Amino acid sequence: MPYGLKRFQKAEALHFITFSCFQRLPFLESSDPKNTVEAILELTRARHQARIYAYVLMPEHVHLLINEPPSILLAQFLKAVKQITSRKLKGPREKFWEQRYFDSNVQGEDARSEVIRYIHRNPVKRGLVASPGDYQWSSFNHYATGVRGAVEIESEWTARLRGPLIAIKPR
Repeated sequence: MPYGLKRFQKAEALHFITFSCFQRLPFLESSDPKNTVEAILELTRARHQARIYAYVLMPEHVHLLINEPPSILLAQFLKAVKQITSRKLKGPREKFWEQRYFDSNVQGEDARSEVIRYIHRNPVKRGLVASPGDYQWSSFNHYATGVRGAVEIESEWTARLRGPLIAIKPR
C-alpha cells in the first residue's frame, strides 16, 4: 500500500468506491460486458449480504456506494467481484481491472445524497446521455421509479419490500 494511504473499514460507514479497467481502457464500452458486471455484482452482493446504495458502470471505471458486508471485508468483496468478472471478460488481454481502488468513507445523509447525485450524473457529465434516466447501467432508474434493476439497491423502496423489522424476544 502506498505511503499515507489509509482505508477505514469496520467503521460502520458507507464507502464510495471507484475502480478502473486496466490502464483506464474502455473495456466496458459495449452493453455485454456491462451486463456481465451487473450480474456478477448482484450475485456477489446477495452472497455476502452487502447493501449497495448506488452504482454506475462507465466505459472505463465503476462507481459504487456500498456498506461494509457483514461477513467479509470490503476489500475481499471487491476482489471477488473483480476476479469473477475478469475471468469472464478478460479474453486475450493481460489484465481486465487495475489492482487498486479508490475508497472514501461517507458519513451522514448530506454526504450520502451528494455521492448518489455524483454517481448518477457521471454519464451526463461525460456526454454519454442527456439525462441520468437515459443511462441503463446505473441505479438512477431504481431511485426514480422503485423498479428493481439488475442490481438490488438499498433504498426506501427495498426497505418497504422487506417490511417492518420484527424483534425476536429471547426465551
